[in-house]
Amino acid sequence: MAESTRLVDLVQLGVDDFLADRSAEFAAIAPELVQFTDVASSFLSGGKRFRALFCYWGWQSVTAVAEGIDPLPDSSVAADLPAIVLACSALEVFHAAALVHDDIMDRSDTRRGAMSAHKRFEAIHVDQGFSGDEARYGQSSALLLGDLLLGWSDELFDSGTALLASPAAGRAGRAEFARMRTEVTAGQYLDILEENSWTRHPETDALGRAHRVIVYKSAKYSVEAPLAIGAALGGGSAEQLAALRAFGLPLGVAYQLRDDILGVFGDPAVTGKPAGDDLREGKRTVLVALARQRLTGGTRRLFDELVGDPDLDQQQVEMLRTAVRDSGAVDETERMIDRNVATAVAAIRDAPLAPSARQQLLELADTVTRRVY
Repeated sequence: MAESTRLVDLVQLGVDDFLADRSAEFAAIAPELVQFTDVASSFLSGGKRFRALFCYWGWQSVTAVAEGIDPLPDSSVAADLPAIVLACSALEVFHAAALVHDDIMDRSDTRRGAMSAHKRFEAIHVDQGFSGDEARYGQSSALLLGDLLLGWSDELFDSGTALLASPAAGRAGRAEFARMRTEVTAGQYLDILEENSWTRHPETDALGRAHRVIVYKSAKYSVEAPLAIGAALGGGSAEQLAALRAFGLPLGVAYQLRDDILGVFGDPAVTGKPAGDDLREGKRTVLVALARQRLTGGTRRLFDELVGDPDLDQQQVEMLRTAVRDSGAVDETERMIDRNVATAVAAIRDAPLAPSARQQLLELADTVTRRVY
């Protein structure tokens, strides 16, 4: 636990230092750009840093085996720690970019209990009395910010791989990073495609299509890819990477299933987003697909009419919550979470990974799937 806390602190320091350098560059171009990087800094402050943690423990799980001891603080692979911290920091910047773009697409006003990036820029427009449409200004500015963060994540990652003792490990990690970027973009498109095209497909396909979105939009990029990136940067074997993928994918699915439940039933004080936000956004999640399978007649027609309405009031949200809960969809989703976690745990039980890192991964599995609602 102390080691994970230290890693989180190092990642935050790495992000802060990088943003400070880039903010100085922007300020030298034009003083007005400071407000642009200020939004980036506030958006990258805090967070659970799950992706950084999975990357770090993926690295440690293979390097400790290679060395025969834990890599921190005294082994030879500790020389690669600065490179790994930069890679972890790059994953967090990439995550921030994805959230900025995701909030634009989902029309989400809040993120982590504060205004989303496009809403912050919109507020700047209003506060400073700019002319033109504030919503368009906010979305355009946030789109640019997301693009900038994507570029910055590449810079951070490459600065890290340049420090590695093994250039081959750096290339392997870079390939995993590129794969993650491709897969999450595909997943994002599948998500918005499903929101708009679900009526054009057979009902029997709904659950499978919702699961596909989970895999590519979240599961791979939240857990599997960070593990694989860390292990690749540590020179992990094909067997080790296969074990970490077999752990990471089902755990990532369980993580997103938990997030889907929180998106409907979560406490805003915990989630940082309004209650029932996923219902207003019309997310075609596994939870929604399971509920629709079980609803019939007028209840199902009303459900379809209300899900996706951005103006749902609290009474309507409660009506939908009741329908989802009474359908048995929540209980079935909980069972799916348990099955996926069990599959993940079994995948690394006898894998050739460092025992200390395996224990940390098991603790992370519990943390990311814990019930909080």
